[in-house]
Amino acid sequence: MFSDSDHAFMQEAIQLAKEAALVDEVPVGAVITLDNKIIGRGFNQVISMTDVTAHAEILAIKDASQTIQNYRLKNTCIYVTLEPCHMCAKALIDARVSRLVYSSFEPKTGAITSIDNLYNKPFNHKIDCEQGLLEQETSKILKDFFKTKRN
Repeated sequence: MFSDSDHAFMQEAIQLAKEAALVDEVPVGAVITLDNKIIGRGFNQVISMTDVTAHAEILAIKDASQTIQNYRLKNTCIYVTLEPCHMCAKALIDARVSRLVYSSFEPKTGAITSIDNLYNKPFNHKIDCEQGLLEQETSKILKDFFKTKRN
């Protein structure tokens, strides 16, 4: 189902999620690829940037757009450690990302399968979507992070 390169790119996203946790942000990481090369990276920085839009996906989109000098990210794939929220899912549509691979479900705000099926709606762009790559690892990172918040 998932290729070796899918695994490698999700591992990169996981490393970014770990960076987020180190600065006390919710550990979510994202990488965007084009032609099997990473062109954009991001991890949650909502608190440190004092910006509600500073989700991993949005920051990866901005980075990738700067890298290729185009706001249209055609033929790209984004690897995210957590199911995108509505804001991020719609941004991926607007950026024309071709494929989304996410690891863990987000039962409270996940817009792809958990609380909504946003990509089944009649938008002007369709994104191929796959879920579950390295889910146990990303789920553990998130659970461990929130466990420290409760103590």
